[in-house]
Amino acid sequence: MTQRTQIRIESIVQGVGFRPFVYREAAACGLTGWVLNDSQGVLIEAEGPPEQLADFLDRLQQRLPPLATITSLQQQEVSPKGDQDFTIRHSQEQSDSSAQIAPDTYVCDDCLQELFDPGDARYRYPFINCTNCGPRYSIVTGIPYDRPKTTMAVFPMCPNCQAEYDDPTSRRFHAQPNACPRCGPQLQLLNADGTPHISDTPMETAISLLQQGGILAIKGLGGYHLAVDAGNDAALAELRRRKARDEKPFALMSRNLEQVRQYAKTSPEEERLLSSTERPIVLLEQQDQHGISPLVAPRNRYFGVMLPYTPLHYLLLEQHFTALVMTSGNLTDEPIAYQNDDACERLKGIADFYLSHNREIFTRTDDSIVRVMAGQPMLLRRSRGYVPRSIALPAAQDNILALGAELKNTFCMTRQDRAFMSHHVGDLKNLDVYRSFEQGIMHLQEILSWQPHCIAHDLHPDYFSSLYALEQEVLPTVAVQHHHAHLVSCMAEHGETEPCLGMIFDGIGYGVDGHIWGGEFLLGDSQKCERLGHFAYLPMPGGDAATRQPWRMAISLLTQVYGDELPGLPLLAAIPSQDLKLLRQMIDKGINSPLTSSCG
Repeated sequence: MTQRTQIRIESIVQGVGFRPFVYREAAACGLTGWVLNDSQGVLIEAEGPPEQLADFLDRLQQRLPPLATITSLQQQEVSPKGDQDFTIRHSQEQSDSSAQIAPDTYVCDDCLQELFDPGDARYRYPFINCTNCGPRYSIVTGIPYDRPKTTMAVFPMCPNCQAEYDDPTSRRFHAQPNACPRCGPQLQLLNADGTPHISDTPMETAISLLQQGGILAIKGLGGYHLAVDAGNDAALAELRRRKARDEKPFALMSRNLEQVRQYAKTSPEEERLLSSTERPIVLLEQQDQHGISPLVAPRNRYFGVMLPYTPLHYLLLEQHFTALVMTSGNLTDEPIAYQNDDACERLKGIADFYLSHNREIFTRTDDSIVRVMAGQPMLLRRSRGYVPRSIALPAAQDNILALGAELKNTFCMTRQDRAFMSHHVGDLKNLDVYRSFEQGIMHLQEILSWQPHCIAHDLHPDYFSSLYALEQEVLPTVAVQHHHAHLVSCMAEHGETEPCLGMIFDGIGYGVDGHIWGGEFLLGDSQKCERLGHFAYLPMPGGDAATRQPWRMAISLLTQVYGDELPGLPLLAAIPSQDLKLLRQMIDKGINSPLTSSCG
């Protein structure tokens, strides 16, 4: 007896080798039919004896490819059609999309072995990848996920790559970014002015420049990094000067865990995170003695460390460095550079050379940052490696676009019982960041084939995220108090749905009473909250200026305690007397000094 089953699978099943996986499992079970990508995920029709179909369904759920996940599997019996074999069909586009694109992921062990194998066709090729690794979200231009809808569309495959792509037994069967030195992206070394640096061996030349103390702009998966030798004090001092970054720590990259252990203390959980497919930056306590320059993280007992996640990184770190500084390719507070011409313009005066290539990045993504607290990972910045993977919600939601706050912005889109958080966007006061915010919303809407029914924004009426929401006049908007959002975010992280007591010790957020909140004791849930208490209000002289010049708040606090007779502290001696007098007048008369309960 022959039966035919139609199977609909949703979640991360595009760009992860899922169709080739289905093909192989169907062949192993002796089934006929087909599999295709569409805008909702993967659709399968399989035909054969009932016991073989049951085995096939079990295999689909138990033997997933490394990067695949399934959140929904639905099946229904359909009429047999008598197919002669099992095939992979061309993708279908639909107006409604529930497909999920895989995040960018680190280069897998199989590709690494080929990368350093002199007998392999991709020996030392910095763009090696397969269905289990490589760029995904950063190169996707649309759905369904196929090569024509990625930035790899401009690279036609050579006969050898095409043969791999068409071979069901190959690890590169239907691997959309598949390429080799003959047909794929090429590495290029550029001078500081963006002109080509003449070299037959750009990688080896780049390594030599780093050894000589040069500052190298390197194009990665989601944008450019600025790299220097982490043991070179002079190079680091110059990078800080050029980047206008006085003290903020730089991230480090080392080839393997053995090298990391030379300068940082690691726990099993921290090593697991460092080695994970996401390859985030992990905050690690410094060793007492190490060879890393003190200019990497001044007056800080932690290093931010990551392991390589592209073939290019592995080639750079193959022999010569315990660690490289890998900091974002931008000036302080600007978005990371990710387009070649833009990088040469924006990093002019910072980078001595550019190690670039001609595979375009469609969506910029910063490195993710994780810290282990009480043995559990805490995501401080969720971006490359995690985005656009969805987050499960406890109940189905309307289509809501939640815009986030103004600083360190991310936005979120909800669909049914899933939330799709954006990559790290940045501080919206910067025009380039705001444009990236607008572009990011449009792109995520496009790849999800999604339209909002409602927009949620911060209660502060002058935040750029709030202004964006209020400009969308055809949609209803909901203003959410900043610290209520913090409370509910923490509840969501821990799966709490009942009302909770939240102690929020934060910077500044617009309060429902018109004052600036920050040190709050709230009782609430996702629907409402009650302010049970707060830190005493203090004048915030200069408003936003006090967030950039915290000495203003120090004067406000000292005035609150000591009145007119301030103690003779070194801080006060360092402030010009006229500035101090003006600030005291602002506090006394309430001039441009909103009240705040902020914790700073």
